[in-house]
Amino acid sequence: MSGRILLVEDSDTQALMIRRVLERDGFAVERADSAEAALDCLNLAVPDLVVCDYHLPGMNGGELVRALRLNVRTRATPVLMLTEAAEPGLEREGLESGADAYVPKSSDQSLILLRIRALLRQNGAHEPESGGFGREVGLFRKARVLLVRDPGEAAETLAGLVRRDGHDVRTASAHDAALEAARDATDCVVVDLQASGFDGIALCAALHAARQSETWIGSLRILGLGNGDRPAGRLLVARAYGAGVDDLVSEEGGAEAIGLRIRAVVRRKLLQDETARIETELRGRQAAIDRAREEASAHAAKAALAEALAEANDRLREAQGKLVQSAKMASLGELVAGIAHEINNPLAFILAHQGTVARLLEQLDGAVSPDGPPKDWAPKLGKARERVASMSLGLKRIQNLVLNLRKFSRLDESEHQSVDVPDAIDTVLTLLTHKLGSGITISRDYQAPRDLLCQPALLNQVIMNIVGNAADALNARNEGAAPMRPGLISIATRLRDGAYEIAIADNGPGVPEALRERVFEPFFTTKPVGSGTGLGLAIAYSVVQAHGGAITVETAPEGGARFVVSVPIEEDRA
Repeated sequence: MSGRILLVEDSDTQALMIRRVLERDGFAVERADSAEAALDCLNLAVPDLVVCDYHLPGMNGGELVRALRLNVRTRATPVLMLTEAAEPGLEREGLESGADAYVPKSSDQSLILLRIRALLRQNGAHEPESGGFGREVGLFRKARVLLVRDPGEAAETLAGLVRRDGHDVRTASAHDAALEAARDATDCVVVDLQASGFDGIALCAALHAARQSETWIGSLRILGLGNGDRPAGRLLVARAYGAGVDDLVSEEGGAEAIGLRIRAVVRRKLLQDETARIETELRGRQAAIDRAREEASAHAAKAALAEALAEANDRLREAQGKLVQSAKMASLGELVAGIAHEINNPLAFILAHQGTVARLLEQLDGAVSPDGPPKDWAPKLGKARERVASMSLGLKRIQNLVLNLRKFSRLDESEHQSVDVPDAIDTVLTLLTHKLGSGITISRDYQAPRDLLCQPALLNQVIMNIVGNAADALNARNEGAAPMRPGLISIATRLRDGAYEIAIADNGPGVPEALRERVFEPFFTTKPVGSGTGLGLAIAYSVVQAHGGAITVETAPEGGARFVVSVPIEEDRA
């Protein structure tokens, strides 16, 4: 056993002698030559034990111990009092001042070491009590003392003396009964080491073993009664301390001396219990503070995370808006290219026919006479009329194309309007003529009412993306095929369970079941690189969701893909 000891001794000779004995036994010793110097040392660090001479210059040893007991940091520090004086009552005064043990300087050095080890063992074995082993511990509770000795007048006298000090006293006169009674939240067990009815040394060893292994009696104190001044008694002292006794008192001093020693042991035990209780409360409060700080830190972290997530969500929405706009621009570019092709065709034959008609009119103007045109000009006039009719047809096609383009330009309108569904679908089909060509047939089956209250984008953007994808799939399937397989796109509307359904099916290759959950993901596409952005169906999905509807994909009866757009019917808000 090792520990830090503060030695308070004014005599250099005595201090050197005691210091050598302690350091030789493995203790770290710091010396102070006065009580005032000792207090300065205690301000820096609290030792494991204080060895103090009673007679000191200035403040004496008793006053120093009282100062230690008044401070919460040092009140439980064990103190061993030393003196060479033989005045009557000096031991009583030293113990009543708060010292835990009293040893004359003239005692054998081995006895001093035994007392120091016992005090350190007693101090280190202490564990904080929790509710007094199932009992509520008050601030000023009674100490529980167990007296184990042969029955008789001496035992009754000692029990009465201890009760007068305000302690709860029980007695036992046998080994097993004492060991069992000690488990009942006992603070101090007083064992008669020379009793005739039981082996006192064996009982002390059993109690010491029990408090080391059994937590409910781990903090009890063991006080031995014996005659240590006789030659046989000195051997008993060594055996007692070896068996685990915390303190030893001679019966020759009488019941008053024994009661004084019991009082000192119990006082120290109660001080340690109170210190442990305070430390437990402080640890609990510190743990509560730490938990509060952790919770506050967690709340702050959550708030910061929520703010960061909100900011990231804003950036994501902004990026998504840009991507959607980019996809719309890509669709618009493809649409413009198709429309330019559709406009170029009628313009080409209008310009060609216009030149023919102009030349014929010039020739006719030069050959006209007052009698009318020559008879051979009748075929030429008929040809001119045919060309003019063709030009009118081309101009009508351009007019219709521009009209449909104006209708489609409403795709960014966000207000709900009453939309003519068949007319909107036909408008989209007209704008996709360049994709449909002559190899794809359109089948229409409009069973639902014509008008639907929605945003125009629901029909324009969604139907254009789905029909455009169907046309691309059919055209890709027919590339290089001989003979070309006719393509079919079926568009049907109906009312079902309070929802307006638009179903678009084709007889193309279809969508594999493993990919059906991914076709609405942004940037997912089965088209070759550079042929699609992968945002068309994602935009259609978001538009339908904005209307509180749903869009699904399944296998069409013709074997291709079938997309079903379902939108809840809303009453006219006008």
